[in-house]
Amino acid sequence: MSRKIWVFDTTLRDGEQVPGAKLNLYEKVEIAQQLKKLGVGIIEAGFPASSQGDFEAVKAVAQRVGNTNDIMITALARAVQADIDSVYHAVKYAENPMIHMVLGTSDIHVEKKFNKSKDQILQLGVEAVKYAKTLMPQVQYSTEDASRSEFEYLWHTIESVVNAGATMINVPDTVGFAEPEEFGAMIYKLNDRMKNLNPDVLLSVHCHNDLGMATANTLAAVKNGADKVECTMNGIGERAGNAALEEVVMALKTRSSIYNVRTQINTKEIMNTSRLVSSFMGLDVQVNKAITGDNAFAHSSGIHQDGLLKSRDAYEIVHPEDVGLDDMELILTARSGRHAVKNALEKLGFTHMKPEEFEGIFEGFLTLADMKKEVYDHDLYIIVENYYEKHDKENVTNYSGHFFEFEDLQVVSNSSFPSASVKIRKGEEIFQSSAVGTGPIDALYSAVAEITKIQVKLIGYDISSVSRGKDALGKVKITIAHEGENYIAKAADTDILKASALAYINAINSVIVAKIKGTSAHKLAVNI
Repeated sequence: MSRKIWVFDTTLRDGEQVPGAKLNLYEKVEIAQQLKKLGVGIIEAGFPASSQGDFEAVKAVAQRVGNTNDIMITALARAVQADIDSVYHAVKYAENPMIHMVLGTSDIHVEKKFNKSKDQILQLGVEAVKYAKTLMPQVQYSTEDASRSEFEYLWHTIESVVNAGATMINVPDTVGFAEPEEFGAMIYKLNDRMKNLNPDVLLSVHCHNDLGMATANTLAAVKNGADKVECTMNGIGERAGNAALEEVVMALKTRSSIYNVRTQINTKEIMNTSRLVSSFMGLDVQVNKAITGDNAFAHSSGIHQDGLLKSRDAYEIVHPEDVGLDDMELILTARSGRHAVKNALEKLGFTHMKPEEFEGIFEGFLTLADMKKEVYDHDLYIIVENYYEKHDKENVTNYSGHFFEFEDLQVVSNSSFPSASVKIRKGEEIFQSSAVGTGPIDALYSAVAEITKIQVKLIGYDISSVSRGKDALGKVKITIAHEGENYIAKAADTDILKASALAYINAINSVIVAKIKGTSAHKLAVNI
């Protein structure tokens, strides 16, 4: 039978230490509720001694999320009575609370940070654990900077605090100094000794990513006996961040024959959790981030797309459905091959094209793809229409009359009266509209909506720079909702307002594509 691995999430404590990522009480509770839905075993809700606001937030998480016995709520304390009291009074409302304290064990921490002897630090830790045990039965002790500690002193500390009553021992690689083989060997030795000392005490690890090895070190620890992993969503945290929960969990699941362990994580909630954390903390997820990045399940290479269409196992070791996504995404670009373009056309209903027709359409695709970063479904409709306009007028369909095309805009941005005017083409018609809003983007989107007459809700708007200098490209990604479905679109331009308009129009056109695919126009396309 596989061994259970506890997942301890510290997004709300270590993750929140990222500059600018401070959460309010409502946001902490919402993320904690989602973490519970995700299936984490332990939530570290904050550092209550740091401020009254954080104390209240931890207390709220304990009351509203920790109200069942299936999840443990904890918070961090230094090994001093005032901090321990603060944690106790914040988490005591949970059904299953725990006190977590931390104290350094490396020479650098003991001698330079605390300016005390090793014996003095050891005694402080023992007394802190004894005091915490008078308040709660569950106490975790973290040996800060363990990976740079002298091993026998580290073990002596662990032995002493376990004898004092600690129920979990956490071994942190606090500054990301460890290397997987080395870290795994240390955990193996500690696990061997701890199981002989007290087999009921859980051995935990907490790895940072300063050298990019947090996930690797965490997995090495699991392989060598660690019972619990401490992680954050999207790998956020102090400096270069922590071991990413989604990476650790999916590695354990995907390579189960190697690790022979299990977690209680509901992996289908990974993307929902990632997006909530990213939104509330204002921290974009790196596009090529493993598991939760935008490109993690997106394929644009023609060779890869061809392989995936023949067999998903060719380039896909994790199925997107396993982490809460609908499907893999084949992005049509100038690098896409014939197989991917033909597959996209068939999904739109173009299933009876002659070889020479497809080649002509593919040529039109390449021409457009060289001008655009990505080709959308509505672009394919127009490419097909343009081909038949030139070569077979009897089969021409008026798809271009369905879609909107950006022409021009003017935006006035000020504090009292932001406004926007837009000019948009639909087929042979030109439409113009003006609107005011709470800001320039709101005004711009209101003006576009006045023309399109399609009711949508903007649920996500992200902007980022994809190059440097005064001519930098601004990339806009938006998510809209229409009739219960979400639509995502992107656009890039040196003018971020134009990029915003293009992204919005691309999203609107995606809604129209969905409508076309479900109407008689779809049947018409099949017969071409």
